[in-house]
Amino acid sequence: QVQLVESGGGLVQAGGSLRLSCAASGRTFSSYAMGWFRQAPGKEREFVATINWSGRSTYYSDSVKGRFTISRDNAENTMYLQMNSLKPDDTAVYYCAATNNGLPSTREALYPYWGQGTQVTVSS
Repeated sequence: QVQLVESGGGLVQAGGSLRLSCAASGRTFSSYAMGWFRQAPGKEREFVATINWSGRSTYYSDSVKGRFTISRDNAENTMYLQMNSLKPDDTAVYYCAATNNGLPSTREALYPYWGQGTQVTVSS
């Protein structure tokens, strides 16, 4: 009952910033925990950040902690990922995910709903 669409990806220089958006459709969006994952070429998909149903609890991977900020606006059914101080290693396809559990999780297997992804490329 949830559909997700990512946007905001693009090409940026190292040290720059980018803001990703995830637009969700569904009557129960506010009860879903959300997450961001990414997959670089030739690598497995990895956890980036997650946020609980209310937006009061967040968790980040060590590689992005202090640089990325996850947030959500339940009134507009949208989740965001503000990415600052971008590095070439951040280059990947970024995916939005949702789970009706309501609790944040770093495991992609616990997210049944996924967007199609948006490309982020960081040049050195």
